[in-house]
Amino acid sequence: MSQRTYNELWADAQLELSRLLTEELPADSNRPQKDRVVFFQRLAMLYVRYLQVFRQLDKVYDQVVHPQKRRVIQAILEGVMGRVLELKNEMVEKEFSEYHYMDDVLHDLKLTPIDLEIPIPCYFINECSKELQEQKMMLTDILKMVEVTESPEPLMAKDMSQEEAIKIIQVGERARQGRLRAKLNEASRNMNRMYRINDPGTVGIELAAVSIQKVWRGYIQRKRAKIARDEEMIFLGMVMDPKYRVPCPAETTAQANEASTRIKQEEYDEDYQKSIVAVTNQLRDVEGHDMSKTMKEQIRQWFVDCRDATGSFPDYPDEEDGGSALIFAEKNPQELKEEIAAKEEEESNNKPKGKEEKKEKRGNDAEEEEAGLKMLPSAFLSDLEIGNKTFVDFWQTRNESKNFNQRHEVELIKEEKRKVIEAEIRVQVDEQMRQELAEWKLAVDKDKGGKTKGNAKKKKASKSGKKKKKEKDLTADRTLESLCQELVEQGLLKKANNVRLQDMLGDYSYLGTTLRQNDIEPMPSLSDVRQVLSLYAIIPLGSQAVHEKAPLIKAILLAGPAGVGKKMLVHAICHETGANLFDLSPLNTAGKYPGKSGLAMMLHMVFKVARLLQPSVIWIEDAEKMFYKKVPKEEKELDPKRLKKDLPKSLKLIKGEDRVLIIGTTKDPISADLKSLCKMYSKIILIPRPDYGSRYILWKQLIKKWGGEVTKALDLSCLAKISDGYTPGDMVRVIQSVVTKRRILQQANRPLTAAEFVAPLAKIDPVFQEEEEALKSWYAKTPLGKKRIRAATGKEEEEAPVKGKDAKKKGKK
Repeated sequence: MSQRTYNELWADAQLELSRLLTEELPADSNRPQKDRVVFFQRLAMLYVRYLQVFRQLDKVYDQVVHPQKRRVIQAILEGVMGRVLELKNEMVEKEFSEYHYMDDVLHDLKLTPIDLEIPIPCYFINECSKELQEQKMMLTDILKMVEVTESPEPLMAKDMSQEEAIKIIQVGERARQGRLRAKLNEASRNMNRMYRINDPGTVGIELAAVSIQKVWRGYIQRKRAKIARDEEMIFLGMVMDPKYRVPCPAETTAQANEASTRIKQEEYDEDYQKSIVAVTNQLRDVEGHDMSKTMKEQIRQWFVDCRDATGSFPDYPDEEDGGSALIFAEKNPQELKEEIAAKEEEESNNKPKGKEEKKEKRGNDAEEEEAGLKMLPSAFLSDLEIGNKTFVDFWQTRNESKNFNQRHEVELIKEEKRKVIEAEIRVQVDEQMRQELAEWKLAVDKDKGGKTKGNAKKKKASKSGKKKKKEKDLTADRTLESLCQELVEQGLLKKANNVRLQDMLGDYSYLGTTLRQNDIEPMPSLSDVRQVLSLYAIIPLGSQAVHEKAPLIKAILLAGPAGVGKKMLVHAICHETGANLFDLSPLNTAGKYPGKSGLAMMLHMVFKVARLLQPSVIWIEDAEKMFYKKVPKEEKELDPKRLKKDLPKSLKLIKGEDRVLIIGTTKDPISADLKSLCKMYSKIILIPRPDYGSRYILWKQLIKKWGGEVTKALDLSCLAKISDGYTPGDMVRVIQSVVTKRRILQQANRPLTAAEFVAPLAKIDPVFQEEEEALKSWYAKTPLGKKRIRAATGKEEEEAPVKGKDAKKKGKK
């Protein structure tokens, strides 16, 4: 598509975004809602609509070439992503479930389940800074170097005599000749059977000819019928035309155009960066002196006006308050002086008053909760409003007929950089004018208040000097490269597998809404799991701006039977975001860095490197071992509970600016202490065995992936039905055992059938219903599971007013 088309798509997305903002921003729109169902319906509608804007903006940002537009689009895109995360967080808190079923919303908006898929922006990986790219290159070099050194030595053959070698060769050759003779004998026997017939007469020859004709005509007719049936199915739109299965020329050219557009983006961005430097230097040289002179004249005039109005020279505003920027606000000298005095009074307020205010706020919050459900304040709506205003003011009606190539515009750079240069010059002017004001005061006013203010400033400085103690850097004398090398050698820093999140195959849960209407809690589908992990892990790790403002998630626990794809999901998260993978599994850390000091050093190194090389994922396989109720005898030597106390402490040190995520995986969470496990992991995601729809897709796609052909002879529906209870890992093992290289070559004459997969499938134990029910009952004991049960039984509504009364009492105290 052309750049004009993407500009129109951006305009459409902004139009929908402006509609959403008009619905959300007015104070009247956030009225308390007593009906929980109606409130959730509104949240779901907003979530789906924001998600569609997210999809459009992601497509636009990927292909727009104009460097200044791209920066505006990126800021809006990150704001939309953050708002989607906020709405998801609110839906979880109001419905008490990680999974939501919005069939009615999709129906109202005329959308399909595919529209609920969370897109993963390409810029997460493609647009890393140069420093990050250099760090990644350094890490890949270390991993390659360690792999080469640790690769096993080639197996050396044992010394043997010449006679022994000849005997081995003879045995192999005689076996080969024996197999060849057996084949020839079988072929000769078959030939003899054919020629063991008496000489047929003319009647026999005619009968033979008729039988041959029958077979041939039947074969031809069946072939014609098949062709006619295939044409009919293509005409009805029930089967894809074979010519469209192969990428058509238009598709290949479109892909080539997209690739060339990305190259063009890089070229235009380099030109833009160079132009920024040139324009900034030019403005500083040409307009810098005039700016400084004008500022000084305005400030001196302000000194004189203040003296005329109040009888004394004013106090110069502090740098923290904005310096002389306050002077140029639309206020007279008296108002400005009163405003500065009011700020100083606010700063000198006593702490007990602050506590009373907090108590009053708590009381007010309780009253609001009693009134009904309200949406939480958003950290992204203000950014979206600014981005929408920028689009309306600058880009919506801008005439770009002369900028056909969509290169950067110099005038816009000048407008932006004038403000930056003005701020730089203002700092220098403020220092000079402070000194000048002090000289004026000494010469004319001899103001006594200067000393007191100087003392106050000193006090402020002394108070601000008392900061919290920083963490001790145990490896201050070591370079990042040496730390990475040590972690790689110890097996704590690993290379993530090349797996995408879309490889986690699974169908949409079509019965979710129906089951909930009948008071039955449905098991989530693999598609639901994929969407939840995109929101909780991939988007926050991929975008720094989103991670800082969105609800902070530090640790996620993936619980489910063996083989459902927990490990694959961890690697997919790393691959989609370009994150580094640290392995702190109990079995991996066993015997490494012994003692308390060694443990402290290991955690310090892992978290330090994880922050420096962010985004990072810290993976804990078999997370239940760390919180065992009772350690098994065979695992006591490994000391699996070694990290139980220290890891949660390190988890607390992760802040909003640190794109570090801890992911635990467990197949036996029942054996762990639930309280400590829930304290460590704020989000617990239950991954189920695949349902019928997911199994059908898995069989079809996995067989194709391993080289098999899916024909009518292969009854996938039957295969999906009999494989109930089996995990994707079991299916992969079965397909690998059946679809071998030899079997792939035989497919032309003997297509694959469902019966071939039954025997190897029967040798594997499935996930029985009892195991799944045990996982369900375990999840029901988690904090979110308990809330869900209370809401289903109606106890949550009964407890809500009691909590409000307690809050009121606290507020009155």
